[in-house]
Amino acid sequence: MNDTTLPNAKLTKAPGTRKRKGYRIPWTLHLMVLPAVVLVFVFAYLPMSGIIIAFQDYKAALGFTGSPWVGLKHFNYMFENDYFVKIIGNTLLFACSKVILNLIIPFTFALLLNEVRNMGYKRAIQTLVYLPHFLSWVILSGILIDLLSQTGIVNQFLMNVFGLNKPIFFLGDGTWFRVTIVVSDVWKEFGFNTIIFLAALAGINPSLYEAAEVDGAGRFKQTMYVTIPSLIPILIVVATLALGNVLNANFDQVFNLYSPMIYQQGDIIDTFVYREGLLSGQFSFATAVSLFKSVISLILIAISYRLAYKLAGYRIF
Repeated sequence: MNDTTLPNAKLTKAPGTRKRKGYRIPWTLHLMVLPAVVLVFVFAYLPMSGIIIAFQDYKAALGFTGSPWVGLKHFNYMFENDYFVKIIGNTLLFACSKVILNLIIPFTFALLLNEVRNMGYKRAIQTLVYLPHFLSWVILSGILIDLLSQTGIVNQFLMNVFGLNKPIFFLGDGTWFRVTIVVSDVWKEFGFNTIIFLAALAGINPSLYEAAEVDGAGRFKQTMYVTIPSLIPILIVVATLALGNVLNANFDQVFNLYSPMIYQQGDIIDTFVYREGLLSGQFSFATAVSLFKSVISLILIAISYRLAYKLAGYRIF
């Protein structure tokens, strides 16, 4: 006799059906994530109470409770400071240049790498371009300082091959410093960013290429009419999510490569906060600048997630 005919037989719920009313997640699962929740609270949320320093004339000896309140004094000074406007411009220049190039170059490189048929050669290229991502800027900055110095191999090559009369001061000239920052960041990250587009390429339906081939399309037309349109949604997602990093110009990179002679052209918000807060002891002003940056970044992140959902149907929660 079939078990399903028995009156007391229990029917199993099909996968994907809704949970029964009153279902509760076992307390052991909450207990498992408790250490992570505690760590996030202690190291991420609890320190946020320090933002009150931005509204005080903070003195370490007096503490939070004893330091006098000054309201929006530091914010007013921040917006009246011409140098602050300059570092905002530097930050936007660096960040926007990196965002744009770190979209275009990985996208193009993924298309080119996708056309390589020799798997050994393809994997060798992938390994070489991914490697710089795993090196810290402390290491890379030391390498770049040696390579780009006035007596370094880059200047020697330019003078011997292209006949330059004098070496280029890559890290001492404001204009060349900006170019160096953007190019070195793209060189370091474009290989790792290519992974996203390679994953999207692997998800394209092969039948689309077969249909295009039947219609007489060659490799170039298949790329133009199948590959690129299939990558546009992920490109939109990556571009919109990058909007939240517009005010993040990579502190580690700039801090390890810049010097006082190019502060005007190379200083960004994070390096400015570091010098004002930790080196000059202007804790309240530095906190006000950092709070301003955090609020704008939060707004940009919310906008970017909304745009990603509207334009590409992507959502995190």
